[in-house]
Amino acid sequence: MPYEIVTVPCLQDNYAFVIANLETLEAAVVDVPEADPINEILAKRGWTLTTVLLTHHHDDHVQGLEALTGRVDLRVIGASADAHRLPPLDVSVAEADTIDVLGIPTHIIDVSGHTMGHITFHMPSQDAAFTADSLMALGCGRLFEGSPALMFESLTKLNALPDETMIYSGHEYTATNARFALTIEPENAALISRREAIKLARAAGSPTVPSSLKRERATNPFLRAHVRQIAEHLGMPNAAPVDVFTEIRKRRDKF
Repeated sequence: MPYEIVTVPCLQDNYAFVIANLETLEAAVVDVPEADPINEILAKRGWTLTTVLLTHHHDDHVQGLEALTGRVDLRVIGASADAHRLPPLDVSVAEADTIDVLGIPTHIIDVSGHTMGHITFHMPSQDAAFTADSLMALGCGRLFEGSPALMFESLTKLNALPDETMIYSGHEYTATNARFALTIEPENAALISRREAIKLARAAGSPTVPSSLKRERATNPFLRAHVRQIAEHLGMPNAAPVDVFTEIRKRRDKF
């Protein structure tokens, strides 16, 4: 069954993602930073919105929900652990649950760290993981609620997905993340090349999201805390990867 995923820029630097079943013309949206750009895509493509997937409760991911149009029998799906601060949910989910989204089997992964109860929606058949503010293009989300060790554990779960998985993250932070990543691993040739590609994409007004997990593994410092050269560069040659990760996150907070 054919599907399409559309990256929708919202607000200043957010992304929503519209997923469509091209046979039924039904659609789902992952996060709703604002309604107008999503409504425009739905109207332009003639898609009917039936499902909203919410990754976490922050306003810039949920605040457009009530203004969505073209909605029929709308199901709002989010984490049971976050339900007390999400918009009202029709379906509550938790780690290891599998739900049907437009005919797509969708696995729930708890990726707490940025917030507690943050989830990823993983669609193996579409090689897609909607990670929002957990694993991001060349980065990871700031730790507002969880510990570095918890975020490290969450990213380890995502890092276990197949190489070809596309990471649909929630913000256009990639250029800044690239500049920071080069302070952690300045001689990484793949990272240097990626920084140039990001410059070209942004100059053309193109999003840098999604990105492949294979590319993230090669260039994202938050997935590379096990790399000996990084630990040595940080002056932590004998440190455990979780401690290297903690130092990288601390430096990113000050960058």
